[in-house]
Amino acid sequence: MKIIRFLADGAEHLGSLHPDGTVTLLEGSLFGPLRDTGRRTVADRLLAPIEPRDIICVGLNYRQHAAETGAETPAHPIMFMKNSGAVQNPGDPILLPRRLRSDRVDYEAELAVVIGRRCHNVRRDDALAHVLGFTCGNDVSARDWQRNGGGGQWCRGKSFATFCPLGPAIVTTDELPDPGSLGIRTILNETVMQDCTTADMIFDVPAIIEFFSASMVLRPGTVILTGTPHGVGMARKPPVFLQPGDTVTVEIDRIGRLTNPVAEEPA
Repeated sequence: MKIIRFLADGAEHLGSLHPDGTVTLLEGSLFGPLRDTGRRTVADRLLAPIEPRDIICVGLNYRQHAAETGAETPAHPIMFMKNSGAVQNPGDPILLPRRLRSDRVDYEAELAVVIGRRCHNVRRDDALAHVLGFTCGNDVSARDWQRNGGGGQWCRGKSFATFCPLGPAIVTTDELPDPGSLGIRTILNETVMQDCTTADMIFDVPAIIEFFSASMVLRPGTVILTGTPHGVGMARKPPVFLQPGDTVTVEIDRIGRLTNPVAEEPA
């Protein structure tokens, strides 16, 4: 199933997105019984498919990305967090910060994992049984604040408002049981900037869940961003950073396309 969250007639709904583009209403909740009513509807506005309880991220998790940054291959998944207030809807703008100004805002295409069952000390062989599904994510990053403005922590540069677009749909594990070899791309103004597959991950999804749930609880509604492939803007010569008027799309095979315009934060 492809689950979307949307507004229609002023109310929020969950829906099932079908291959022909039609939507039927769902009854229930993401983490409880969820039933397709078969009633067709029209989405007035698409929302991020989930409002995460936590956003946990993996740094340097693609071999070619680690190489382009000159970093050594990590021994364990590098964990950091994004503020859940950074979530942005498909189609809504990524806002370049102006109150705490950044002119070095970068894109990062990522496979996002949505946890559906409580995880605590989960073994990798059982890890995917705790996953509701997968969606596209963009780990937007202000590189100047990430490197120099956070006291050695990445969270400041990763957590500005709108810096976590998610969507368009959650593809459940019955439809996508193995995310291990999905094509993943970033398209900036019709130019492909990142083009890789999730097979280049250093730590695959089961390994990430096993490590993050070790002596720690992952609650239903947790979103895990699993790292970005090579081709980020900061590693290019010269660097390429997001500008007002840009359009950035994250595309993952079998999941969909997540597109957001870029604008300046209002004064």
